[in-house]
Amino acid sequence: MHIILIRLLVIGAIGSPILFGACESDGADEPAVLMAPNLSAPTEVTASSFFVDWPFIEGADGYQIDVARDEAFTDFVEPYQGIRHNFSEFTVSDLEPATTYYVRVRSISRDLVSDNSNVVSVTTINASGSEPGSPLKDAAEFSVGMAVQVNKLNGQHQEILLREYDQITSEYEMKMNIMYPSEGNLDFTQSDATVNWAVENGLDVHGHALIWHNATPTWVEEFSGTDQEFETMIEDYIKTTVTRYKGKVKSWDVVNEAFEDVGGVLRNSVFREKMGDDYIEKCYRWTREADPDVLIFYNDYNMVTHPVKRTAALNMVKDFLDRGVPIDGFGYQMHISHDNPSKEAIESAAKEVTDLGLLLHFSELDVRANPANDLEVLTIQRANYQQNKVREVVEVYNAIPEESKFGITIWGMKDDETWLLEFWGHPDWPLLYNADFSFKRAHTGFLEGLE
Repeated sequence: MHIILIRLLVIGAIGSPILFGACESDGADEPAVLMAPNLSAPTEVTASSFFVDWPFIEGADGYQIDVARDEAFTDFVEPYQGIRHNFSEFTVSDLEPATTYYVRVRSISRDLVSDNSNVVSVTTINASGSEPGSPLKDAAEFSVGMAVQVNKLNGQHQEILLREYDQITSEYEMKMNIMYPSEGNLDFTQSDATVNWAVENGLDVHGHALIWHNATPTWVEEFSGTDQEFETMIEDYIKTTVTRYKGKVKSWDVVNEAFEDVGGVLRNSVFREKMGDDYIEKCYRWTREADPDVLIFYNDYNMVTHPVKRTAALNMVKDFLDRGVPIDGFGYQMHISHDNPSKEAIESAAKEVTDLGLLLHFSELDVRANPANDLEVLTIQRANYQQNKVREVVEVYNAIPEESKFGITIWGMKDDETWLLEFWGHPDWPLLYNADFSFKRAHTGFLEGLE
């Protein structure tokens, strides 16, 4: 202890005044530290108020709360500049509608003040609009769905699914490589679990996808039998699967992504090689034979941004309609970005489907916030852009003829689970929920699109 005292005296000798307390033990020399709060995302958002809370901080006698109109906290909202509060929750009121506010909090005790907490933001709703936390399925007059994985039909995933959505699409478990892993071995374990969960909880199921070149089992790619044997095998697979879920699965993507991006030509898949150019027609006829009541869709990506590809797919559908080949709807996947495509382009592409009298499904919606990989974190500005694009998408869909409305499906629950992270290899935040299950501005944008 003598060495420590000598060091303190030297500091005092060069002119830095120090107030000493009594030394009781070697462990009493560390200064007390008051932890900063960690704010949760605001909830109970209305046109004029919101609620924010944080875990209790040990040693705190109370908290100081700041609310501002800017992230730099130069434009404070009266009287919320350092306002004292005794509890670890607070309702901010008397606010303006449709306005973004920023909140931070400090812990305080008799002698100490902590650093500022993390900053959270919230946008109050339009005076006549839905609250940002309103369930999407309750606000929409069409089906709102989400892509799910069977191992995440529990916990907070289940809680949000049951609150927000009335339809699910299996992201992986209802594709051929999962349901037909080896020759002669149909395995419905995971698809059964998914469908049964939905039925038990009162949600519709959109089956995705019976035939897709990227989910073809290796044994099918390397099939050694005759072309006729291959076709018989595919017919049996489709009819067995569709019959199994008759009355439980509302709709199917029968064939997925059959056209190339360039030139509008059919993709040269093993199905086309073995069954001919009319393989798609055959698959749709088999599906209808297995379940006369199920809704059947063609589903593809880049339908808005690639007009040549869209025209080719729609020409196929028109031909089906002219010849009585069964088809009920068209799925536009809607893997888009915050800055593309334009609302006008989405409207125009949607009209090409609705003019045919078909159901239109925005089937795999996600909105990339970081397409150019120029962000390490999601900024307020980019979140606003994303919110606006989601709003535009929903506005377009909400305005199509009622008889063409099938639904919008969000391709995943929260940002850290999106398929885009692996696909593009860089950060992005394309969904409606943050990694901590709190809803984003994009969620608010969906609701705004319904107004």
